[in-house]
Amino acid sequence: MTVDTLKKSIASKLIDTVLVCMIDMQGRLMGKRFHAEAFLEIAQDETHCCNYLLATDLTMATPEGYASTSWQSGYGDYVMKPDLTTLRPVPWLEGTAMVLCDVLDHHTHAPVPHSPREMLKKQIARANALGLTAIMATELEFFLFKGTHDDIAKSGFKLEPISNYNEDYHIFQTSKEEYVMRPIRNHLREMGIPIEGSKGEAEAGQEELNIKYSDALATADHHTLAKHGIKEIAHQHGLAASFLPKWHKDRVGSASHVHQSLWKDDTNAFFDPDRPLGKSELMDHYVAGLMKYAADYTYFLAPYINSYKRFAKGTFAPTQIVWSVDNRTAAYRLCGEGSKAVRIECRTPGADMNPYLAQAALLAAGLKGIEEKLPLPEAYSGDAYANDDQHHVPRTLRDARAALIDSSMLREAMGDDVIDHYARAAEWEIDEFNKIVTDYEVARGLERA
Repeated sequence: MTVDTLKKSIASKLIDTVLVCMIDMQGRLMGKRFHAEAFLEIAQDETHCCNYLLATDLTMATPEGYASTSWQSGYGDYVMKPDLTTLRPVPWLEGTAMVLCDVLDHHTHAPVPHSPREMLKKQIARANALGLTAIMATELEFFLFKGTHDDIAKSGFKLEPISNYNEDYHIFQTSKEEYVMRPIRNHLREMGIPIEGSKGEAEAGQEELNIKYSDALATADHHTLAKHGIKEIAHQHGLAASFLPKWHKDRVGSASHVHQSLWKDDTNAFFDPDRPLGKSELMDHYVAGLMKYAADYTYFLAPYINSYKRFAKGTFAPTQIVWSVDNRTAAYRLCGEGSKAVRIECRTPGADMNPYLAQAALLAAGLKGIEEKLPLPEAYSGDAYANDDQHHVPRTLRDARAALIDSSMLREAMGDDVIDHYARAAEWEIDEFNKIVTDYEVARGLERA
């Protein structure tokens, strides 16, 4: 939607509300609702928000310990500057349009370095300086549960999936779910997100939504808007959509795999028909960087305690840092071998990832691999779950945080302040969880301890 189209829609009474949104640390939309005429009058160029929005946790708590904002500094403002190229209708909300914003310092109007959108833009600029364009795609896996989130909270979080058996590729079961999945696909497509399709995933009540590849920033925007839209549309149908990576110990988790390639002059720079598997030397270096620095950036792919419950053998979630050819047990899967569509899929991220942070981290590692001309080890063959000789994906958030703090690669790529900011976020998650007495502990030890 262009500004001129918006003006015409306002004049014809088709649009009366504009959502002005930024992306928070968790990858959620935060912002304001403007009357559409007021948006044109006072917010089209910029508006403001509290700077605590980039220093909260999942519950919107405001922990101490961030250098960028605090009670001591008074929690001032950031500038939200609309990126008018992202202006679009919100078809499932009556009379509503939406725009995404970049986050700027209130005083200098410089980009806020730990803003997720800015972090991705910085790594995109690194690739562009090499004459390369980052092309990516993400897959969204999620569960649909009976009852809204409000209903489930009132029940004490008793969860009942909308189906009762594994529905991976299952047409009959997913036909029963079309009353919600069809409007999800159609509304998001109408919004301008290039939805390709949906399918049942490998568990009861689990869905997957596929979006066409695009440049990295558009991919992150599409992912974020789709995730938000899925939750709202499901709510309108009396259901709860959840992107929690692991909701039950006996059920498989939800992932968000990231497909990556670098392009030059509208051609896939990862493709070389004269080399084995059709992968170029540039691709070798990039994938080698992903592997060398895998532990460094795992936090940006798996940011919460629950994220690490997903990494389990026999669940299609990776445990070992290996690459393989079309092998879903490996952390890095080469797809499209021998073709112009050759690319690398990172299978580590869970559905809870922030796509801006995940793509920024993956790009940083891959570009470092190119800069260092890292050699790519031989592809792993067989069941990677059975391979105990390779490096394991970090097993806990504590391990991932330690690797993040110690990463000279990420500090060079993103800046010390940014890494320290997100390390504090990880520390807070760990500290908050450590306060909790879980149902498991009570049931296990109440009598026996």
